[in-house]
Amino acid sequence: MTTTIDIDVGGTFTDCIVRRGEEILRAKSPTTGYNLSVGFSRAIEQAARAASLSMEELLEETDQIRYSTTLGTNTLIERKGARLGLLTTQGVEHTLFIGRVHQWGDGLLPQERRAVGRARSPEPLVSPDMVIGLRERLDCAGKVVVPLDRDEVRAAVRKLIHQGAQGFVVNLLWSFVNPEHELLVREIIEEEYPDTYMGSLPVFLSHEVQPKWKEYTRTVVAVLTAYLHTDMTEQLIGLGDKLRDSGYGRPLAIIHNIGGMAKVTRTRAVDTFQSGPVAGLLGSAYLGSQYGCKNILATDMGGTSFDFGVVEDGKARFYAYRPVIDRWHVDLSMIEVRSIGAGGGSIASVNKEFGNRLEVGPRGAGGFPGPACYNMGGTEPTVTDADVVLGYVNPGYFLGGKMRIDAAKARDAIQRHIAAPLDASVEEAAASIRRVVNTNMGGELLKDFLLKGYDPRVFTVFAYGGAGPVHCCDYTDMLNIRKIMSFPSASVFCAYGSSVLDLSHVYEQSIPASLADPATQTFYEDYDEFNGCIEQLRRKAYRDIKAEGFPEEAVQFALELEMRAGTQPSSLRVVSPVMEIHSVDDVKALVAAFDQTYERFRQGIAYPEGVVRLESVILRAFVPATVTASLPRLAPTSTDTGAALKGERKCYWEAAGGFADTPIYDISKLGVGSEVPGPAIVEASDTTYVVTPSWMFGVDEYGNYAMTSTSSPRSDLAVAAMTSHHR
Repeated sequence: MTTTIDIDVGGTFTDCIVRRGEEILRAKSPTTGYNLSVGFSRAIEQAARAASLSMEELLEETDQIRYSTTLGTNTLIERKGARLGLLTTQGVEHTLFIGRVHQWGDGLLPQERRAVGRARSPEPLVSPDMVIGLRERLDCAGKVVVPLDRDEVRAAVRKLIHQGAQGFVVNLLWSFVNPEHELLVREIIEEEYPDTYMGSLPVFLSHEVQPKWKEYTRTVVAVLTAYLHTDMTEQLIGLGDKLRDSGYGRPLAIIHNIGGMAKVTRTRAVDTFQSGPVAGLLGSAYLGSQYGCKNILATDMGGTSFDFGVVEDGKARFYAYRPVIDRWHVDLSMIEVRSIGAGGGSIASVNKEFGNRLEVGPRGAGGFPGPACYNMGGTEPTVTDADVVLGYVNPGYFLGGKMRIDAAKARDAIQRHIAAPLDASVEEAAASIRRVVNTNMGGELLKDFLLKGYDPRVFTVFAYGGAGPVHCCDYTDMLNIRKIMSFPSASVFCAYGSSVLDLSHVYEQSIPASLADPATQTFYEDYDEFNGCIEQLRRKAYRDIKAEGFPEEAVQFALELEMRAGTQPSSLRVVSPVMEIHSVDDVKALVAAFDQTYERFRQGIAYPEGVVRLESVILRAFVPATVTASLPRLAPTSTDTGAALKGERKCYWEAAGGFADTPIYDISKLGVGSEVPGPAIVEASDTTYVVTPSWMFGVDEYGNYAMTSTSSPRSDLAVAAMTSHHR
């Protein structure tokens, strides 16, 4: 029997999935921001108890633990990373501080970007006094123009050490073409401060971290990696030690935001951002394939945020157009998952500057102290407090009764902070909180579809996260989507998604070149340059995956190219039809792939008479997952819902104009094929399904949950006017 454990650390809860052969165990524990390993251990302990095992017994039989973490996010929020020294080429010392034109808006919420007068560029992670320019220079072909002075490097390093440097970032011009000078700088630092000394410090070379040609983003990625490295390494090593002491003897695997995983020792800190939501998106793609469902809108409403992404034609193919980590544009290959501050713990407030406008989020209450109803010290009203007041969440059955909810504190928080300032009743205020958060989520989803040119009517919503089933009918109604799918593992779905991920590494390298110039009838001819680059990346992949414990023959490859048309400023990610170039026909195949991709995703006609340029190559090396989540069909059972009916309670339904007696069902007693018409509440041990009056809830042949709209399809202008390549 194979046993795996998947952990996803969210802002409010830490989720756990344990697979023991065909058995799946689920657990949730509040995230402990002061020490994430505490919530990590408690979640595993809960799962172990469900299997009638001790934590030690469960870990001893476990073959692999996979972990998506918020460690890096926390380090950036608290600005507690290492003090760094940056060595760069003389004359470009201010690259990090000048930034890009849009740097002031990177990472800001839409309402913050609109307030241009208040917006500020992010505080740099390296202070100006810790940046030193070296008199050296390579040209764009990698030829040495000004040699590096070893004595100058030694003097610069000593100065930075005396100013408190705890690590070094080296980013020299054109190092991605020729790393000779960067390697020499590291050699000098290691000579001065060898590993045998306690004063030895980590050194990060930009050509190793981000071998791409954009100077600003290469600097940013190298600095972020170095800034987060020490704190994340210490915490993950400490977590690994704790696991080993408890009986787990294998390396800990970390989920990556590119979609995949690797050992801690083969993971960069920047690879972990948004890794949990990415796992949920890829889990959606996998389960969609079981149903033959190719177009999915994956939505994850947790305690802190609302994350969403698109699966199109069976693949999570979108990469973030301008990927941002915290407040920095990074130019990394990150699968696009967008987030807004709309979760169960999002705080509601009245903005008096804008005429007593009710706002929900982006601030959240977190796991501690949490919403007011958690009775752990939180005093501000949240979305969860509103759901309690409106009757959707059962105070006596939150997390299956493991966590007691104080409804009186929820009412008091809403009364003091929302109802009184708005001169409304508590119930009216709670309904307004829910309406605002649902509108925020639905509006963001609709805007994303409009920008991508999709028709939402051909999509299915996958709803998960602890609060997703509570709100999914409402935000889906805004999109005119007719079907929602959810799952027994909905509240821990990102952990579930990580259990089907491949072991994967991604390697990038810039090769600026003109592939085709129709004006001169010339095509790219330096096949050796292209093929040599791919072979070099392949060798790195074999090295890294062999270190993961897999033979070369287990490795599979996929190649993508960053390409652009002429002098257009933005590039497109294109799936390469060939792994190597051996003829002009291969080059023409690349150009044709670019034209097809351009027409599809830019919603316009490519310009075949224009120059097509290659920017970078991206090689993905992966070992396909061996533990899968195949869905066995269940035997038909009684469709009589009477046995599942727990009783009634008053719940608020806007369509009914207020509170009404509402049937409450126990989801564990609903048989395959049974259906529950809305309005109704279907309670699970870890979430609640709020079935609004225009929806029907059902259990399908796989034991999953399908909700279908019973209202007539809308044909409003926003949907009807869409430009869609699905039509």
